[in-house]
Amino acid sequence: MKRVALCLALLLGMSQAAQAHFGMVIPSQSVVEDKAKANIALNVSFIHPMEMNGMDMAKPLEFAVVSAEGKTDLLPGLKEAKVLGHKAWQGAFAPKKPGLYTFYTVPAPYWEPAEDKFIQHITKVAVPAFGDEEGWDKPLGLKTEIVPLTRPFGNYAGNIFSGQVLLDGKPVAGCEVEVEFYNKDKKYTAPNDHMNTQVVKTDAGGVFHFVAPWAGWWGFAALNDASETIKKDGKDKKIELGAVMWLEFVAPKTAKK
Repeated sequence: MKRVALCLALLLGMSQAAQAHFGMVIPSQSVVEDKAKANIALNVSFIHPMEMNGMDMAKPLEFAVVSAEGKTDLLPGLKEAKVLGHKAWQGAFAPKKPGLYTFYTVPAPYWEPAEDKFIQHITKVAVPAFGDEEGWDKPLGLKTEIVPLTRPFGNYAGNIFSGQVLLDGKPVAGCEVEVEFYNKDKKYTAPNDHMNTQVVKTDAGGVFHFVAPWAGWWGFAALNDASETIKKDGKDKKIELGAVMWLEFVAPKTAKK
């Protein structure tokens, strides 16, 4: 019986490992053009986006938007919501001036028994408003983040996205970057478990590249271990720091004749 239990535990662990965790900050619109429809709803959650399996997310430690005018704390307006039947959060923001608005969240570390570590995905998304997009290639100064080298909006499906992974402000060489599609409508099914999560690695300068094969929201999670640990059951446990960024790739519209 012990051998059977061990085998089941290993199988369960393998199954969980096949599903990549992603912090999510998904805006209701990736580009704001109409002042009459400027309100942006923001869904904040922690899920397996390709398989569309949810997990409970504690209230974030930080939730804010950064623009040319500085940082605006959005945490007080964050409301509890449900995503895939699990605890999540929803915020809102309406830009009033032209500019680039980058939303980010710092979640509380999440304990993952299957990996014997804590997970903390610092997640961001950039939304331009009213024709101004200046500053899309600037870091926010987060503990870890992906700095886009390709404009992180206004991209067609099939475009290449390039980014640089920073940890404590420094490029990270040889870092694994997991990439997943937000399969919101469950339109796609992966042929096998390896296809759920795409994986690329950074070069010596911390730079990676990825081509989005079809339209929709795609998440990029650059994974590193934090220098600090967290005590659990009297033992020091590692913290997986994820620098996560979400981009929408769009299919072109057919011209009317």
